[in-house]
Amino acid sequence: MKLICPECKNAVDCTPYPTIAAGSVVECNWCGVTLQVSALNGDEVSAEIIDEGK
Repeated sequence: MKLICPECKNAVDCTPYPTIAAGSVVECNWCGVTLQVSALNGDEVSAEIIDEGK
């Protein structure tokens, strides 16, 4: 799975989330923002910021 954080533009580590689906909530391991998965397109994951975090 490939997810790029819309805030810091780094790749988010998806390994802690083995069952990612639309609506899943993940945290960027780089900048700490909370993201909600909006869509899956093959191996590409799109997400929106739901909390600015730290």
